[in-house]
Amino acid sequence: MSDTRTAPRYDVIAIGNAIVDVMAPCEDALIAELGLHRGGMTLIDTDGARHLYEAMGPAKEISGGSAANTLAGLAALGAKCAFIGQVADDQLGEVFSHDIRSAGIDFGTAARAGDPPTARCLIFVTPDGERTMNTFLGASQFLPAAALDEAAIADAAVLYLEGYLWDPEEPRSAMRHAIAVARAAERKVAFTASESFVIDRHGDDFRAMIKDGLIDILFVNESELATLTGEADFDAGLAALAPDVPVLVATRSAKGAVALMGGQRGEVAAQPVAKVVDTTGAGDLFAAGFLAGHVRGESLDDCLTMGAIAAAEVISHFGARPEADLQALMAEKLG
Repeated sequence: MSDTRTAPRYDVIAIGNAIVDVMAPCEDALIAELGLHRGGMTLIDTDGARHLYEAMGPAKEISGGSAANTLAGLAALGAKCAFIGQVADDQLGEVFSHDIRSAGIDFGTAARAGDPPTARCLIFVTPDGERTMNTFLGASQFLPAAALDEAAIADAAVLYLEGYLWDPEEPRSAMRHAIAVARAAERKVAFTASESFVIDRHGDDFRAMIKDGLIDILFVNESELATLTGEADFDAGLAALAPDVPVLVATRSAKGAVALMGGQRGEVAAQPVAKVVDTTGAGDLFAAGFLAGHVRGESLDDCLTMGAIAAAEVISHFGARPEADLQALMAEKLG
């Protein structure tokens, strides 16, 4: 980023799915009975969404979406954030819009009239806290390039993109345009791979963007790293990507996380958690903590620790957005 520019208006602006999570606890037997991909994320259609909702027990509705969850964590840590995502002009669209704005995040994307309805993710949470996600993308997959606030993208230190949203054609085109806008403004582009199935479908795109130097900060988990690089060995996967990604962050669930930046390697253990209640949003909040440190110029180790603290908080309760005071947690644990 050019040092002759004024300070950006936003620390992070994100483009992602605008989703409302519908979460319910369940036993492992129900996962098997419904034939769900335990611990994974599966895209479903309107009929699938209706069928699974009927099979759910008492549920709780919480606004979600991977990139939006990351912004919620960043905003809770004092970062200035904005979100671009498509909702429908319906009740869940109003819920999502209210929730993201109440978190202090700017959100100005106009609601879309008519069908399909606002996206929702039906999440079954087993007693061990593992979440099985089934996502109906609805209106979120119809985000047009015309909906982008180009001035806001150019005035954000980091543009953060959600891999999940790369799947539908219209938002994929919008995100390519957003990358061009951010690049022209000499801003950083961060990308989260989201899920291995997304890489299976669009890995050639992702690998090309990495080779072309379009991604400054890349977030992957251990499985996504292997899918993206074709390397079963974790360190071999890191070595394959590191030359082309200025900041590479790889999470490993209970084994913590590793980051590579400018020849440095940082590692952090997972923060202890009294009880894992729900792993939904762990990766999203790890990214929030890491990015919050990164935009402030914190050390690589501190960025990783902030990610681990934020992830530990979110898996200690239902829902993918923080409930505790993240700034107080950081002050307590980082000193």
